[in-house]
Amino acid sequence: MAGHSKWANIKRQKARVDAVKGKVFTKISREIIVAARSGVPDPNGNFQLRTAIEKAKAAGIPNDNIDRAIAKGAGKLGPDNAALEAIRYEGYGPGGVAVLIEALTDNRNRTAADMREAFSKNGGNLGETGCVSWMFDQKGVVTITAAPAEEGRKRNRNATSSQIDEDALLEASLEGGAEFYELTQVDEAEGAEVFTEVANLENLSQVLKDKGYHVQQAELRWIPNNTMEVTDPDQARSLLKLMDALEDSDDVQNVTANFEMAEDLMSVTMA
Repeated sequence: MAGHSKWANIKRQKARVDAVKGKVFTKISREIIVAARSGVPDPNGNFQLRTAIEKAKAAGIPNDNIDRAIAKGAGKLGPDNAALEAIRYEGYGPGGVAVLIEALTDNRNRTAADMREAFSKNGGNLGETGCVSWMFDQKGVVTITAAPAEEGRKRNRNATSSQIDEDALLEASLEGGAEFYELTQVDEAEGAEVFTEVANLENLSQVLKDKGYHVQQAELRWIPNNTMEVTDPDQARSLLKLMDALEDSDDVQNVTANFEMAEDLMSVTMA
C-alpha cells in the first residue's frame, strides 16, 4: 500500500499543477454533471455531488463554473450532457503492470481510440473488460489532515495540533467504521488516508469531520490486491509516460495501476 500512497500523493501534486493550466476543469465539471444527474442536484442531499463540488473548489474552479455544471446535470441547460456515460478500460503497461482507467465520455469510439494509442505508444496493451479488474478492490478513501490548534480545541481535544495523533486517529477510524489507515504527506503537511467499504464512505467522512480533522477529499479508489516492484529506469520512464498520457485525456477521470516504485526512481523519471 505504501507505493500506492506515494503515487496518490504525486497525483495530488500533479493535480495542483494541472489546475493552474486549466486541465482539470473539464474533468471535474463532468464529474459534477454526472453526480447532479444521478441524484438530486442539491449537495446537501447528494454526497457524490458534494464531494465533487469540494474537489472543484480545491482545484480553484470558479463558482459560476460549478453552478453551470450542476445546472447541466439537472437538465436545465439542455439535454446534451445526458450522453455522458461512465466506462472502464483495462490494460497492461510496460512489464505487465495492470492498469485500470475510469472515464466519462460522450463518444465511446473516440475514447477507446485514445486509450489504445496511449498504450501502444508507451509499451503497453489495451485489454478486454475484466482482464485486470480482478486484481483490484474498490474502497472508499478519506484523505485528512489534523485541524489547526484553535479549531481542534473547539471540536475535539484529540486533534489540537498539525501533527496526527495515531491513538486518536485509530479511535476515530474505528468509530467511523474504517478498515485501516495509512499516514502520508498531504499538501506538504502530515496527514492520513483512511480506508473503508464503499457504502460507508459518507459516514466515515462525517465522523472524521466531527472529530475535528480536515477532510481534504473523500473518494472511491481502486486498490491493488498485490503490487509489482518496478526497479528498471527504462520501464519506470515508459510506465510513467503511459500514466501521464492516459490522464491527459479529458475523458479520463482516474487511472490506477498496481506498481510500486522507489521514490527516488520516480522523481528521476518524472524530471
